Amino acid sequence: MFTRLRQIVSPYKLLLPLCFGVFIAADDQTVVVTLLPDMLSDLRVGVSELDRASWAITGYLIGYTAAMPLMGRISDRTGYRRAFLIAMVVFTLGSALVAISPGIPRLLYGGAPEYNWLIGTRVFQAIGGGALIPISIAAASELVDGKHRAVAYGLIGASAEAGGVFGPLWGGGVTSWLSWEWAFWLNIPLTVIAVIWIMGNPPGKRNNIKIDIPTATIFAAALTTLTIGLVRVGDPDALMVISLVVTAVLSILLVVMNNRSQDPLFPPTLFRIPSFNFSNTTHFLVGAVLIIGMITVPLMAASVFGKSSLEGGLQLLRMTFAIGIGAIAGGFITQRLGTRIPAITGLIITTTGFLLLSSWTIDIAEPSLTIHLTITGLGLGLLISPIAETALRGIQTDQRGAASALLSVSRMIGMTAGLAVMTALGTVQFHDLVADVPAFSLDPDMQQQIVDSATNAGVEVFTRFYLYGAILAAFALVPAWMMTRTKSAAGNNGA
Repeated sequence: MFTRLRQIVSPYKLLLPLCFGVFIAADDQTVVVTLLPDMLSDLRVGVSELDRASWAITGYLIGYTAAMPLMGRISDRTGYRRAFLIAMVVFTLGSALVAISPGIPRLLYGGAPEYNWLIGTRVFQAIGGGALIPISIAAASELVDGKHRAVAYGLIGASAEAGGVFGPLWGGGVTSWLSWEWAFWLNIPLTVIAVIWIMGNPPGKRNNIKIDIPTATIFAAALTTLTIGLVRVGDPDALMVISLVVTAVLSILLVVMNNRSQDPLFPPTLFRIPSFNFSNTTHFLVGAVLIIGMITVPLMAASVFGKSSLEGGLQLLRMTFAIGIGAIAGGFITQRLGTRIPAITGLIITTTGFLLLSSWTIDIAEPSLTIHLTITGLGLGLLISPIAETALRGIQTDQRGAASALLSVSRMIGMTAGLAVMTALGTVQFHDLVADVPAFSLDPDMQQQIVDSATNAGVEVFTRFYLYGAILAAFALVPAWMMTRTKSAAGNNGA
């Protein structure tokens, strides 16, 4: 029995420290969901300021995404192990800065705590965290043979989702027994373990390429202005227009600079591969769908169902745990049956899950709640391996880091855009639904009606988001079918 277990684990053992690093970074991507109320209280931001409060999450997503292409190319140049170590150092320093962010104004100029310092330190922390997924995906294509590669991608995906599972629970537990800062201080011993562990791995292949930092800077700026513009979609103004115009200009500049570069940050040859393009399109839509579930489930638990932060995290656990199970299952299915079956099946299941979530009312109870969230998570998990396998098949050795980064970027941009639009539309829709409702009444019956109206408005807004998720997942069936239909993917999907 143990011999058989060792045979199963052996092809993937070098991935374990990489998966551990991915887990830590993904944990900090979602931990803020349950830490946010305490963080806002300490930094004097009202919970009702949704557009401002969301930047603790949005800022992390921007830094997380902006770092991916640059670190992907650094991985191609230095080898995955050195790139992993650089990322862990940045992430560790960033974690410490987030923990002390309330005191930074006092240390620098004797000022009161400021929310902007939290956002800035979260962005810095995310630069290290965002690098780990593309580094690990690129390393998997180097460390694991083609026969086991689909499962390796599934394991990395499952590690990311496991971190997403643990994040809200970790945040809920920390705020129950300690202050929110400890969620970041406790990252440090974990990163030390990851650094020591990775030193047992081979250093990885190095390639003689240059790192295009100016193009990476333009990409980060374009991503930031795009997000600022999308956040204003629900309430259009001059800032939205200016931000989107600047984004367009920066995007044109990005293409020009990238194409003129000796070693492009985004190798143009990758965009000549149809399966790679369709994989990225699918991943973008999946990212938008995923963020709807990750944010809406705990927020609905807290605001509509009146549950604590820990209870909200446990509710989200039903979906995120299922994503991890689906990721591993998707790896084995992809390995045996090719990419088309798990990709199309995963999107159909995801669409069904979000339609079930969109039918929720204030009276939703067990077992329906768990069944609906589990179905949604399994569908999302099944998609991880076939998308990665299709996108990275046939990629040259010196472009694996860049290709892995681009694939991760497409999902993260989808998440960032989804969160920005969801925040903007949610704020406007909620205000429209309660516009005629008085803020408070001394009459107990009238006050109860006010509370009921606000609750019903919340249910309507959140269930609309779930319906949007179902529509996006259904729409993703088109590029998913095309990505498994191209010649580069045909050898492994039965097309």
